Amino acid sequence: MKNRPKQIDISDLAFFVAFLLLFQSCKETLQIDSVTKQPKLGTKSVKILEVAGLEFRDLNKNDTLDPYEDWRLTAEVRSTDLVSKLSIPQKAGLMLISTTLMKNDAGRGPGKEPITSGFNETDAVSDVNFFTKKPLSAPMMSTAGTTKDVDEFYKRHFILRANTAVDTIAKWANRLQELCENGAFGIPATIASNPRNHISVDASVGLTMGRTAFTPFPGELGLAAMRDFELVRQFADISRQEWRAVGINKGYMYMADLATEPRWQRTEGTFGEDAELAANMMTEVVKGFQGEQLGSTSVALTTKHFPGGGSGEGGQDPHFDWGKKGIYPGGMFERNLIPFKAAIEAGTSAIMPYYSLPSGTEYEEVGFAFNKRILQEVLRGRLGFKGIINSDTGPIEMMPWGVEELSIIERYKKALEAGVNLFSGQADPTLLIEAISTFPELMPIVDASVHKILIEKFQLGLFENPYVDVSAAKQIVGNDEFKKTAEVALRKSIVLLRNQNEILPLKANTKVYFETFTENRDASPTNVFQTDNNSWDIEFVDSVDKADFTILWLIPKGKSLFQSNGGPLHIDLSNNGIDVEYIRQVAAQKPTILAVNYTNPWAIDEVYQDGSKTILGVLATFGTTPEAILDIVTGKYNPSGKMPFTTPISDEAAQNQKSDVPGYLEGDAYGLFNFDEGLRYSTN
Repeated sequence: MKNRPKQIDISDLAFFVAFLLLFQSCKETLQIDSVTKQPKLGTKSVKILEVAGLEFRDLNKNDTLDPYEDWRLTAEVRSTDLVSKLSIPQKAGLMLISTTLMKNDAGRGPGKEPITSGFNETDAVSDVNFFTKKPLSAPMMSTAGTTKDVDEFYKRHFILRANTAVDTIAKWANRLQELCENGAFGIPATIASNPRNHISVDASVGLTMGRTAFTPFPGELGLAAMRDFELVRQFADISRQEWRAVGINKGYMYMADLATEPRWQRTEGTFGEDAELAANMMTEVVKGFQGEQLGSTSVALTTKHFPGGGSGEGGQDPHFDWGKKGIYPGGMFERNLIPFKAAIEAGTSAIMPYYSLPSGTEYEEVGFAFNKRILQEVLRGRLGFKGIINSDTGPIEMMPWGVEELSIIERYKKALEAGVNLFSGQADPTLLIEAISTFPELMPIVDASVHKILIEKFQLGLFENPYVDVSAAKQIVGNDEFKKTAEVALRKSIVLLRNQNEILPLKANTKVYFETFTENRDASPTNVFQTDNNSWDIEFVDSVDKADFTILWLIPKGKSLFQSNGGPLHIDLSNNGIDVEYIRQVAAQKPTILAVNYTNPWAIDEVYQDGSKTILGVLATFGTTPEAILDIVTGKYNPSGKMPFTTPISDEAAQNQKSDVPGYLEGDAYGLFNFDEGLRYSTN
C-alpha cells in the first residue's frame, strides 16, 4: 500500500503555498509600529527575548526570535511558520483531543480520594466500546498519562471533565501549561470542557457537568425560555470570565441541534424546537464566550452537532448503532442548518459533526465525520465555515457508522478527506501517524488542519501567556455579582402556563405545602420545602392537610443517554420516574399548583388535563431553584418565560410525531402547551 501513486489535493496545496508566500512577504515588510502594545507574557522556564525594546517568549529555546514567537505577526503567518517546523508525529499529536484526568480523578464517577491538582499518569485502554459495551475492532486508549500525553504523544488538546474546586483546577491548568512549555516548541495546551454553568438533571460525561463551583444559570432550554437575548449574552460573558480564570479556554458547546424529536435524550442540551430561536441563541452564546473575534480573554466554542442530531429514528441517539440513522420524514433537513449558519456568522471557532448517517437523502449514508459532501459542500461551501472541524468522541473507533468495513487507518483517511481537522476520543496517535505514512497524499490536508488548529491557539493568546492567577480565580468564579445575574435568569426562565381563575399569585398569609418529587436511587423521592429564611408572605406547612394550597414540583428523569439499550423511548410521566398515582392523590386533596421540570417535552396527561378541578396553576421549569419558583407563585417576580418547544398532548402523539418537524407544525390537536406560550400576571 505504501507504493501507491501520490495524489495531492491541489486546493489544499495551493492554500498552504499561499500562506508560505504570505509569511515570506510579512517577514520582509514587517515594520514596528510605535504604538505596538506589549502583551503580558507568562513564562515558567523559557527565556524572554528583548527585540527593539519589546519582549517575546523564546519558546523553542534557540535564543532567536522565530516568526511563530513574534506576537506582532498575524496568527495565520505565525501558524504557517510553526507548521513548517513540525514533524509528522508532532502534527498528529496536535490533531487529537482526548480526556485528561487530574490526580485521583476516576473519570466516570467519584474516586476514593479527593481530586488534587497533580497529574494522573495512568493510561486507560479498553477493547470494549464504553458506550455500547460491545467489542472494539482494536483496543482504544481513551486517556493517556499526562506526562506521556505531552512528551511522547505531543498532545496539546485536552478535555477536562473533573468537577472539583476552583483553585484545584487553576493550579492543575498551570502545571499542565508548564509541562507543555518545557516541550518542543513550547506549544501551549488547549483545555476544553463541556458546560459547567447550568442546573441540569442529566449530568453525564460528555454532556454537561451539572452543579459545579461555577455560577449556576438555568439549563439551555431555560435560557431559551427567557426570550431575553441580552441576558443570554451576559450569561455567556460571565461563564467566559469564570472559565478563563481557571485556565479553561475551549468549550465543547453549545448544541445548535433542533429538538424536533420529543423522545431524544439530549433535548435538555438544546435551545428548543424552533430554528429561528435557536439561531438567535447561538449568536448570543458565541459572541458572549468568544467576543466579536477570538482574543486572549475568549473561550473558543465548538458548536455541535452538525448538521443536527435532533431527528434520530425512534428518538434514539447515534452514540449507539440502533440510533445511527438521521431521518427526515417531514423533508426539513435544511431547517436544521439555520442555527449553525447563525453560529458561523457569529464566528464560532469550531464545529463538531455528529455520529449519525443521513438516511433517505441525497447524501452518502455514512456518518457525518466521514461525509465529504456534508462537510465540504454544505458546511464549508454553502455555509462558508472556515474554522476547525472537530469530530465527536470516537467515530473512528467506536461509532464508524456506514464505514464499519474499513480499517482504522482507512477510516482516518476518509475522515481527513471529508474535512475533519481534529479527532476527539483517541489518546494514542499511533494509527493516525500510520494513516499519514501509508497515504502520503494526505500531507497537504494534515498541514492545512494543523494550520487551523494552531491559529486558534495564537488567537487565544496562549503562546504569550497560558497561565492563570489562582487567587484571582477564587475571587472571580461564583462571585456575588455573577450570582445576582444568575438569580434573575433562574426566575425569567420559568413559564406560567395555566392560571385558572387567576389563582396566582398566592395571597399573603396563605398556608402552603411545597413538595418536590424526583426519582432518587438512594433516598425518598419526595422532599418537603422548609426554610429558616422565609422571605415570602406565606406560611410553609409540613403536611397537605394543614395547607390552603399545595405546590407540587415534578422533576421527571428519563433513562440516561448512556443507559440506552435500544428499547422504545417514552415521554409520559410514569415511564420517567414519576409515581403518577401518588401525585394524583396529593393533588386531589387541596387546590394545587403543578410545576414540571422539562428536560424533554413531557406529556403530563396522566396527572393534568385542561379543566382540572384541583390543579389550578401550571408552571414549566428548565433547571431552576425552589426559591425562584416561590418568587413566581407569590408575585415577587412576574413570570415572563415562553415555552421553547411544544409539549405533546400524550405519549401516543409523541410516538407519531415526524422526527424533523417541530411540534407547532404537527397540527392544532398535537400540543397541550404550545411553543412560545407563556402568561404574565395582570399589573392592575
